[in-house]
Amino acid sequence: MSDAPDEEKLEELRQKKMEQLQEQAEGQQGGSQEAAKQQAEAQKKAVLRQHLTDDARKRLNTVKMSKPQFGEQVERQVISLARSGRMQGKIDDEKMKQLLQELKPDSQSFDIKRR
Repeated sequence: MSDAPDEEKLEELRQKKMEQLQEQAEGQQGGSQEAAKQQAEAQKKAVLRQHLTDDARKRLNTVKMSKPQFGEQVERQVISLARSGRMQGKIDDEKMKQLLQELKPDSQSFDIKRR
């Protein structure tokens, strides 16, 4: 009769061990995803640093602070230009202004006339 309580304890220990192993596996998987994300971010920054002047990088960072989605879109565009080889030299502040102007969504202007 003493086998039944021991069996229950043993099964309970097995369950706890399985849960611990699953948590460890999930933690390692999440860690590798985080490491891959950090590596991709570092590569993106290296490409931007290589192809943008300091002033252009400052302007891009300012845009990202005010409009994060638009800043990300501009970064992706610069990286794709750099990787495809369509970029000659570095992008300076003037070229960055032109690029931002081209990528900026059409802003609607309202002319209000008073009578």
